[in-house]
Parts: sequence; C-alpha cells; structure tokens
Amino acid sequence: MIQFDNKQLEKLHSFLDEFKNCTICPRNCAVNRFEERGYCNSGVDISVSTICVHTGEEPVVIGDKGICNIFFSRCNLQCIYCQNCQISSVTEEVVDYHFKIEEIVDMIIPFLNDGVGAVGFVSPSHVVPIVKMIVTALKMKGYSPVFVYNTNAYEKVETIRGLDDYIDLFLPDFKYADNALAEAYSEAADYPEIALAAIQEMKRLKGTTLMVNEHGYATSGVIVRHLILPNQAENSLEVLRRLAIEITPRITVSLMSQYYPTYKAIGHPELGRQISPREYEAVQAEMERLGLCNGWWQDFESPEFYRPDFTSEQPFE
Repeated sequence: MIQFDNKQLEKLHSFLDEFKNCTICPRNCAVNRFEERGYCNSGVDISVSTICVHTGEEPVVIGDKGICNIFFSRCNLQCIYCQNCQISSVTEEVVDYHFKIEEIVDMIIPFLNDGVGAVGFVSPSHVVPIVKMIVTALKMKGYSPVFVYNTNAYEKVETIRGLDDYIDLFLPDFKYADNALAEAYSEAADYPEIALAAIQEMKRLKGTTLMVNEHGYATSGVIVRHLILPNQAENSLEVLRRLAIEITPRITVSLMSQYYPTYKAIGHPELGRQISPREYEAVQAEMERLGLCNGWWQDFESPEFYRPDFTSEQPFE
C-alpha cells in the first residue's frame, strides 16, 4: 500500500476541518459532520460507491484512454429521476464503501500507470474537502493527471473559487431554469440562480476555450451539461437561452438525450416516459439558433446505452 509520512498525513487530514461547521454547499447545514449529519447524510469518511475507468463521457473528457472516475456516495440534490439513484440517495440503502486516503490512492494509481490521463470526481459537491485531499495526495506521489469536477452545479461561488488550484476541468450540469421544477424535482427552488452563479465563476476561473493535449484530454475549461426531461422542453429552451445570454454563447455545451424513467420517476405523470424526437429536435434547433455551436449532442438512442448498475464491479459494462 502507498504510504504517507506523518507530516503528509497531517496535511491531508487537515482538509477535513471544513466539515466541523459544514457550509460547503448551498444547503448551509452548519453541522459538525464529525458528530452529526446534515441534508446529504454524510460524515467525514471517504465514502465511495465505485472507482472505475469510464469511456462514456464527452470525447475531451475521456481522451484516448478513458477517465478514472470516483463516484462518491450520496448527493446534495435529491432528484426524483436520478439515473445514479443506487449511489446518490441520502438513505442508508445506497452502494457505499469507506476508504482511507492511502487505499483510494492505491486504487487510482494503477489506472494512471496504464495511461489514463484524467481523474474525475462525480457528485462531489458535499465532499469538497475530500476532493482536495485526493488531489493533494496524488500530487504528493508525483501524479498530475487532469482533474475533472463533475457536479450538479448546486454549488456556492466561494466553494468553486477555492477549487481553482485543484481542478482543471469543470463539468457542471445546468438542470433547470424554472424554480418550480427545481423544487418539485430536486428539493432546491433556488437552483437556477445558484447554478448560474457557480457556472459563471467556473468560466471566470477557466475561461471559455477548452485546451486539449496530445492525448485528447481537455486540460482546462468548462463543459456545461443539460439533460432534457420529458414534458419539459420549455425548461430546456430557457436553460440554453440563459447560458447564451448570462454566461456566453461560446460556452461548451453537452446536450443529453439519455433520460429514462427510474427511481421515483417510474410511473410519474410528467417524467414517466423517455423524451420524444419532437422534444429533442426542438431543443437542438434552439441550441443552433442561439449560436451555442461548441459542444456535442447525444444520439437520440442513447437511453438504451447509459444504464449503469452500481452493484456491479464494472457499472458501465
């Protein structure tokens, strides 16, 4: 196992002090996570559902070898349609393993030695100190992959600002422009304003141009993802408009059609079906009309291929 000396361990564990009065995310629970738990039902452990090489992300995220993704347990949003509901729930019925920092680094390094050039933190908003700890630990051992922050964007501006020295590529969602939808589907009525401010800060830190290295990995920048929901095309149109007007039409956008009903969305009157071709085409057309020409959109058939099973050792196979 990888070893750290006492001075290194002291530095790594010092990141956890932020949990003593946890206001990392917009929930502002202000609890001491060493003793109690807030909205995310998380303590101070490194709680992970899986660590694996993923090749199903955007081309500049996976490069030529894929990305080593660390999927954290639980989440500071509780979306009723979450496609990663096996790991994101704040209940105890979640795929969840606890590791020491030495064990996490031991699991990541073999992937990096095999040529994987990026490490991604998935659903990290409630565990930002642990993200910093892992980045610092890998750098202590001489590794500097591209670090990717894959977030729902329900983030505080000051938290994002504090990640500038740790994160190379921000990969935020922008889920809603509609406050009522954000409350109904994710228990976060203030999501549109919070997410836009966070994305604006990401853009300020990293700019709008994606820098890509010789191995196909984006080494700096911002990619905004948007998942189209059934019966909510107008929300998607407004999401794109706000990105173009309030952020910049030069921002890189990844338009996602992979929605399928799962978790509490099964049988839901609005969310209980996949999106229609007509809905997808309308959102694609608006993306083009707004001049959001940097980025990608998924094949319409993608819901058949993006169905991870986190009870499996290889969730995406």
